[in-house]
Amino acid sequence: MISIIIPAHKEKSNLIQLVTYLGDMDNSGFYEIIIAQSPDCCEDIAKIANGTSVRLVKCEKKGRACQMNEGAEHAKGEIVAFLHADVRPPKDFLSNIESALATGFDAGFFSYKFDKDNFWLGINAFFTAKDGLFTGGGDQCLFIRKSVFKKLGGFDAKQVLMEDFEFFKRMKKNKIPYTIIKNDLVVSARKYESNSYLRVNLSNLLLVILFKLGYPSQKLRFLHDKLLRTPYNG
Repeated sequence: MISIIIPAHKEKSNLIQLVTYLGDMDNSGFYEIIIAQSPDCCEDIAKIANGTSVRLVKCEKKGRACQMNEGAEHAKGEIVAFLHADVRPPKDFLSNIESALATGFDAGFFSYKFDKDNFWLGINAFFTAKDGLFTGGGDQCLFIRKSVFKKLGGFDAKQVLMEDFEFFKRMKKNKIPYTIIKNDLVVSARKYESNSYLRVNLSNLLLVILFKLGYPSQKLRFLHDKLLRTPYNG
């Protein structure tokens, strides 16, 4: 079974669309959807979780890392896949994951494209199919064997920004075999629309470099919210 874990904070509209979309996929295998809701979220999203394959987890701690960890604790599947609420996976998403793990990998990511047709965004999307500086970002949808996820200790709850990159760093340190599936997810371009292509890319580059230099995550989050008009939602 694959457990699809969606960390959520004030994203009712996105969740309704995503859960409906997932239900229409080619679901040849067993799967479940777990919505890991932030404890300070007042939205009533319980009705979204009224299907047999959808469960709502009201998390005890705030923060995307904590929510994803709590979701994984409730997961019944041997495989966990972490999906953002505003990301749409390809129709053969589940079979892609199963095939990747059947060929010897313990984890992986997906390439992605944006929901807007733009030359510059297309350049960004091109590099998501390559293993490089930005590999491991949350929009790429990490999937991993649950046993390996637990062995690595899950996401670092103290990492309030770039928890995905921090986890990927430990994956590589522990030599976890992973792959990048070249079958695009569709990612929202709203951050680029609210800012600018150059502003977002330069900000992302600065944040990744500072992260790799060991800059504290609280300061990274403060810097992120200063640089961009779209505050970190987590």
